Amino acid sequence: MVEGGFHRADKTEFTECFRTTWQTPYILRLAFTAGIGGLLFGYDTGVISGALLYIREDFDSVSKKTWLQEMIVSMAVGAAIIGAAIGAWMNDSLGRRKSILTADILFFVGAMVMAAAPAPWVIVIGRVFVGLGVGMASMTAPLYISEASPARIRGALVGMNGLLITFGQFLSYLINLGFTQVPGTWRWMLGVAGIPPLVQFFLMLSLPESPRWLYRMNKKEEAREILEKIYPQEEVEKEMNLLKASIETEEAVEADIGNNLITKLRSAMGNVVVRRALCAGIAVQVVQQFVGINTVMYYSPSIMQLAGYASKVVALGLSLVTAGLNCVGTVISMCFVDRYGRRKMMILSLICIIIGLVSLSAVFYTSAKNAPGINNFDSTHFAPNGTCSAYASVPSTSSWNCMDCLKLQCGYCASEGDQFQPGACLANEKAIGNTCRGSNRVWYDKGCPSKLGFLAVVLLGLYIIVYSPGMGTVPWIVNAEIYPLKYRGFGGGMAAMANWTSNLIVSMTFLSLTEALGSWATFLLYAGCSFIGLIVIFLVVPETKGLPLEEIENELRRGFKPFGRKSENN
Repeated sequence: MVEGGFHRADKTEFTECFRTTWQTPYILRLAFTAGIGGLLFGYDTGVISGALLYIREDFDSVSKKTWLQEMIVSMAVGAAIIGAAIGAWMNDSLGRRKSILTADILFFVGAMVMAAAPAPWVIVIGRVFVGLGVGMASMTAPLYISEASPARIRGALVGMNGLLITFGQFLSYLINLGFTQVPGTWRWMLGVAGIPPLVQFFLMLSLPESPRWLYRMNKKEEAREILEKIYPQEEVEKEMNLLKASIETEEAVEADIGNNLITKLRSAMGNVVVRRALCAGIAVQVVQQFVGINTVMYYSPSIMQLAGYASKVVALGLSLVTAGLNCVGTVISMCFVDRYGRRKMMILSLICIIIGLVSLSAVFYTSAKNAPGINNFDSTHFAPNGTCSAYASVPSTSSWNCMDCLKLQCGYCASEGDQFQPGACLANEKAIGNTCRGSNRVWYDKGCPSKLGFLAVVLLGLYIIVYSPGMGTVPWIVNAEIYPLKYRGFGGGMAAMANWTSNLIVSMTFLSLTEALGSWATFLLYAGCSFIGLIVIFLVVPETKGLPLEEIENELRRGFKPFGRKSENN
């Protein structure tokens, strides 16, 4: 999983979850309905990767302007930052239920706007609506499930919400693949996202508000009525007392550290434990993004094309594998994170990520150097006015290959029969591309024919499977455990904001980097960032596995020493 929270649950809790929800289906109804928000979160962040291939085909301005492609992809991420802030305010002021209903409206409006978009800027507006919904859903869905679930199965139900996020990403690739041969392609891909929010909206109308929020708003009898539907009768009074104690503690914390960002920040910075916890918590979230994961999740089909798979259908099909592996990795994390520890899993994950990214860089570099050459006769005689002007204006092109052609915004028409033989460097226009395909050749405008393409796909799959169990899920677990109780909400919020911001930077720059530096250098850059991240995590992030909160605080107060040296009191 690449964004959103992750909550720990062991095998016993999942067994208990199955038993409890079988006996009390109402609990499953609550969790499943709210969990649609996680599904939407995953779908809307993943669907654009495939849709972008066809949006480029329909709009020349998108095809020729890398920054516009990046804006279409990343605008949802930028809006999600704002949506998360709005969601945090709405959750406290208006309730969890109204926040989910509002997010559904935003999801639906965004999907309809994108599906009907007559121009690229309208798609961007639709992505803003969807992003606001994503931000609100990321804050609200797990919170509602957590507060409307029995404590003994809470981790399992919220953990299932995390699985729904990765499943939503997988589903988006599957639906993208299903609409490749349908007129309207990307409009259907984006428009289908309007169905789940409608379903969730009408289901939520029949569900109650979170009992915790109701109790805090002094609606104690309404809170009791909901608890009576969730817990056996003999446990209701106990839960009411726990709810009362929890809210009294929360109100005492607000009185102590304040309830606005400035006062909380000032209080946090004055506490050495919180400062060090924030340093560790924000570090793991920033590193999570700068290993380049969302370049794969948001641009996976484009990367497949860069690897030499010109067919959009093939690129989408191969991308489905990476999304599926992300789901598998999340399950692996659930099984092993409590056995092997958070710090160890992150360090091992980063070492494997670095190896994977360096290997990917080597594959892309070798492919670029050994790309097919240019057939001068084909390039100048293939079609009337078909020669790329950049190619025609260069005095000597004898040393050119396909990559040199594409770097100057030309298109490459592979040789007939054997695409690894020299082909034609032509004007990168839709009509020329269609002419190339019509003559039983393959048209390339994002990557070149490569004998190493399959190896690149395998390495991408390995990258995902080593990322997901470690750097994909563990940073969220660390942030749920590392802060003192009264700063947990504030610390987790600051770390999440760092995550979304880093996500925005990465998604806004990937295509520009590949254009300016080349694919191989871009992946090598992410490998360098991963290496720096490995050092930072090794130096500042303590192990939290199985430690009581007090012990974690003591470790941070003394100052974490990765080499086990005796630390000095601060």
